[in-house]
Amino acid sequence: MCAVRLKPDRRALYNSAVPVKRRQAGGLHRVLGTAALFSTAYGNVGSSIYYALGLVTAYALGLTPVSFFISGIIFFFTAVTYAEATARFPEAGGSSSFTRHAFNEAVSFFAGWAQMLNYTVTIAISAIFVPHYLAKFWPGGHLDTHPNDIYGGAVVVLLLVALNIVGVKEAAGLNIFLALADLGTQALLVTIGLITVFSPHVLQANVDLGISPSWQDFVISIPVAMVAYTGIETISNMAEEAIDPPRHVPRSIMYVVLAVFAIYAFLPSVALSALPVHPASAQDVANVTKYQCTAQHGLQVGDRTSDLACRFAGDPVAGVVDHLGLPDTVTSGLAFYVAILAATILIIATNAGIIGVSRLTYSMGQHRQLPEAIRRVHPTYNTPYVAIILYSLIAILLMIPNGAVSFLGNLYAFGAMLSFTLAHASVVWMRHTMPDEDVPWRGPTSFWLGGYDVPTFAILGGIGTFLSWLVTVFLHVSDYVAPVGLIWLLLGMVVYYTYRRSQHLPLTQTVLAPHALTGPALEVEYRSILMPISSARVDDVMTATALRLAAESNATLVVMYPIEVPLNVTMSAPLDEEVANAEHQLRQAAALAREYGVDVITRIVRTRNIGQAIVEEAERRRSEIIVLGARDRHKPGQRVFGPRVDYVLRNAHCRVMVGAEPAPT
Repeated sequence: MCAVRLKPDRRALYNSAVPVKRRQAGGLHRVLGTAALFSTAYGNVGSSIYYALGLVTAYALGLTPVSFFISGIIFFFTAVTYAEATARFPEAGGSSSFTRHAFNEAVSFFAGWAQMLNYTVTIAISAIFVPHYLAKFWPGGHLDTHPNDIYGGAVVVLLLVALNIVGVKEAAGLNIFLALADLGTQALLVTIGLITVFSPHVLQANVDLGISPSWQDFVISIPVAMVAYTGIETISNMAEEAIDPPRHVPRSIMYVVLAVFAIYAFLPSVALSALPVHPASAQDVANVTKYQCTAQHGLQVGDRTSDLACRFAGDPVAGVVDHLGLPDTVTSGLAFYVAILAATILIIATNAGIIGVSRLTYSMGQHRQLPEAIRRVHPTYNTPYVAIILYSLIAILLMIPNGAVSFLGNLYAFGAMLSFTLAHASVVWMRHTMPDEDVPWRGPTSFWLGGYDVPTFAILGGIGTFLSWLVTVFLHVSDYVAPVGLIWLLLGMVVYYTYRRSQHLPLTQTVLAPHALTGPALEVEYRSILMPISSARVDDVMTATALRLAAESNATLVVMYPIEVPLNVTMSAPLDEEVANAEHQLRQAAALAREYGVDVITRIVRTRNIGQAIVEEAERRRSEIIVLGARDRHKPGQRVFGPRVDYVLRNAHCRVMVGAEPAPT
């Protein structure tokens, strides 16, 4: 017999006789391990090669491989920072979440607002390159020239806005397939290029130090090259759906780093061997106006340039394919294949930007950082339609200026370098203020200074990203990049200050928005249900109860398996047997959820205090109810349910349903 006890009102919210209204199975059941996290993240990061190569070459010319190498080192330090911070706080938000825990709510908003700029630019820059590659299928349509690329990019954005408002889910399997196909294609191009066109002599001849490129242009190219790593925050945003964040998040991030390094270590060299730097012809000068190549403004006949810097700046990978020296039939077939793949990957990247900006807006609204109107949810589709429409329209507006491609690349560098710098600072400060034993995964290398453990990677990464941000600010005034970026930040701070003051909220303290629940308890429509499980049989009863409740309420079920880590063992210890058992239990729960047509997210949580971990997970997920099992205790002096359940009952800020089996007699 199952006794149901509730907190705070202690009334039964669930009756086992209530019929289950099952939904169609086939929703996205998120049981994310290393492979799934890697594939999704690489799908976003890998898409940037289709525009980053041309953007960087416009500034760095023959030093483009060096520029990518330097930015790659900065990216590595940044990736390690994200791995440690995300493993410590596996929740969506990236640098906005890190700064909230390390500093305060005002700094968190500042980081989140910079991220918002990144997402908006990602939408614009990914969408505007789609028609550039699709031009292959309509040679006379001039889709790769201004303003046709703006019209095409705007159509892509508007179609995705409609899909996201309706709430059409991404096909996870398709995303993984395309990510792997993209990685394989880029590896194939590198292999072919190394055999057919790669030439160290040509690469050396491409460079005239201090002249082609100038030192100023080379310095500018380094933060621009960071556009190659758009999407690094994807894994951070998906960490809430990872099975075991301390294990899977760092691994997946490092795999992404290795895969990206492997491509960017060779593809720029192959590209500049196929399309070397040469004296500009009259046609090259004319192309500056035709293709709106603002980074090449002032080019004169005889100046050194590359077709990658202008003629193929809008579709650099297509340009590389055309100049690999392959037979015409092979070149034509490969060119059409790359055009389809590039356009598809860029559309997915555009969609990821829309999803990211809407999720971030909703999260910022939950923390009372933005007005309610911006995070308003559609009454029918339950999606943040205001945020989706608002930031997508801003993205379309950002496509309009002459030379939008160069402008967008530098504007992304402005927001990304600031956001990354704040992430590095957060890890440094968390190492100072939070106990080491609570760090589930630590980045490599650190040193002691004044009795404090200082992460070397965060210091070096922070210096690199901050200097890159300063370069973007001081060297991009005339092209309006710095003014637009600074106005964006100023506007955000004004909105934050005005909104917080109007609501009589403190500027630096975290305040969560209340749930908008109405009606009697029996009619509550839950959106998120948290269910901790273990290997105990009592959980089987409560699993069925939670699944029926989730199916009836059309809610997402979060199933967590807490592993209590002994004090004499580090939080990042392998714990292979416990993890294997946890994964087995979670797989069973996910399989059962599919029978009910319930969306389920599974999580392994390492903790010193299971009760505290349950409460914190419920707050992080914004769960309306916790469903857990316990055993009645009849011995005098014992707690009714035990210390863990009692802790949850006393400290949870949501309803708690406890199913208790009678103690064996």
